[in-house]
Amino acid sequence: MRIAGTAGAAVMNLTILDVYLQNCQSHRTLQKIHTKMLVSGYINDTYAASRILDFTTRSSFIPLDYSIQFLHHLRHPNGFSWNRVMKASVIRDSSHLTLKIYKAMLLSLDGDGDGGALVFDKYTYPILFQACSVRRDERQGQQVHAHVLELGFGSDVYVVNTLMNLYSVCENAKDARRLFDESPMLDMVSWNTMLAAYVDAGNVEEATWVYNEMPLPRSTIASNSLIALFGRKNHVDDARNLFDRMPVKDMVSWTAIISCYEQNTKYEKALEMFRMMVNSDKIPVDEIALISALTACSRLAGSNEGRTIHGLVFRTVSVDYINLLNSLIHMYLCFGDVVAARRFFDSASLLDQISWNCMIAGYAQHDLHEETLGMFHEMMRQQYGSVKPDEGVLVSVITACTRLSSLEQGRLIHSYIKEMRYDPNSILGTSLVDMYMKCGCAEDAMEVFDEMPNKVVSTWNALISGLAMNGLVSESLAKFSLMTTQGDVVPNKITFVAVLGACRHVGLVDEGRKLFDSMKEIYKIEPNVKHYSCMVDLLGRAGFLREAEDLIETMPMAPDVATWGALLGACRKHGESEMGERIGRRLVELEPEHDGFRVLLSNIYACRGKWDNAMEMRHKMKQQSVVKIPGCSSLIHANNDFL
Repeated sequence: MRIAGTAGAAVMNLTILDVYLQNCQSHRTLQKIHTKMLVSGYINDTYAASRILDFTTRSSFIPLDYSIQFLHHLRHPNGFSWNRVMKASVIRDSSHLTLKIYKAMLLSLDGDGDGGALVFDKYTYPILFQACSVRRDERQGQQVHAHVLELGFGSDVYVVNTLMNLYSVCENAKDARRLFDESPMLDMVSWNTMLAAYVDAGNVEEATWVYNEMPLPRSTIASNSLIALFGRKNHVDDARNLFDRMPVKDMVSWTAIISCYEQNTKYEKALEMFRMMVNSDKIPVDEIALISALTACSRLAGSNEGRTIHGLVFRTVSVDYINLLNSLIHMYLCFGDVVAARRFFDSASLLDQISWNCMIAGYAQHDLHEETLGMFHEMMRQQYGSVKPDEGVLVSVITACTRLSSLEQGRLIHSYIKEMRYDPNSILGTSLVDMYMKCGCAEDAMEVFDEMPNKVVSTWNALISGLAMNGLVSESLAKFSLMTTQGDVVPNKITFVAVLGACRHVGLVDEGRKLFDSMKEIYKIEPNVKHYSCMVDLLGRAGFLREAEDLIETMPMAPDVATWGALLGACRKHGESEMGERIGRRLVELEPEHDGFRVLLSNIYACRGKWDNAMEMRHKMKQQSVVKIPGCSSLIHANNDFL
């Protein structure tokens, strides 16, 4: 646009100004218009100045600072001009400037306050309350509220609604309700704002009251928000009843009820509603509904329906949605299809922390420990500095190190945890204790244990069983004693498996008997088959074979194969061939495919001179293709390859 030179350009009116502004496409052109107004003196026309100021606030190519400077240079800005600039500051994510502009507005007024009536209006304060809402600044909002009351705008419904919204955003439903009750006039925005306040606060009773008292017809938005609240608070039947009563249902309505069922583990109903939504030609399927349906399939292991929904994803929305992609990865991992999950992961144009977490945890859950470590190192290489693995990922990686007996990798992960200053919480710390114990580094495990501020029962269990595993039985029992005397942690069933196992390692029969008896008498814990198995093994190793067999016969539950197997091994060790033969025959009947029991029984027959029976047992093993599986070991080469 070409603007005539300023010489002799005193002619300026609203028509000419409007033509200039309609054709203005750049900041430079606006500056020329501004200059022409200054030269012509037309800038002193309040209405004309407000027109150009309105243009600057609506034009994205004009910086907000320019509008603010323009406002401050006006001789008599009107209320519209002040409001436009304040509103622009909120729209342009500069709400921190809104109250500063308002304070400048106050300072510009005459000392007697006569200008107030010309400047302040009912549109000023809603803008200020919106700015406070964006910043969640209740204190500033209360100060503005005082001005509202002083200037007589406290009964305006628009002002009251935005103030109610401010209190709602600041989680102050009490003051929002007070305004609601005291307001002389309420519109649908008032009712919806009050409902939103209670929905955000999670107050089902008050939200339901507001909804029921609303003037008819209620909005679909109000019904949708109440359904979402019912879902969060486990009021599934109320949500469904409200959904069924709604005269008009939109996409959000369907999504809300599907999510309600999914959040409350009613996965079949979630999928049923999703099918109804899909079969309705008028309702499009959105990302949230698809994610809820995919999650329901994951929980139900419904691979066929999950793959059908996967096909729907490609037909309806873009798979580039990161949340949808993560749901697909998680679903296929739940189905056990790790290859498909990795295929989606590799094909993604964008990955976030959840994507990496999901893939790493999936590998760990399927015992693919080398892949778990590989994925973790790949994440650190590609995303170094941009992501910080959460505790769940680190626990998965440490568990992988434990299963692979990879002490070096475990130490590297531990060093990273220290470097990044992770909080040594109970789960992460327990994983490190378990890893060091199973890798034979009891001192390192003790160091981690001592540094943990909060130790839960699983932490103590890892320490007690780990010490016993490393041959430090006295230390293991001492830790158990310390645990029981501190009083803040109570031993559980796993604890007693650990301490009974410690006694078993060194043959502490009397100590084992006392601990076994204390389970019921002191800690009110009913022993399970694992505790009985530990005691049978302890008694059997020490030569108390009759007592061990009597204990099996008095078990309140059916003994498992491991319990009988422990006694069989003890019979072989102590030469109790008659008992061993009897137990061996029973075990072969229980587990005909178990190679170890057949070999033990064959050896017992041989010890008793029953060579025919021994040969017959070996012959049956060949006939039934029962092969003794040779043992194997693994070690880690210097280059971290597993051999």
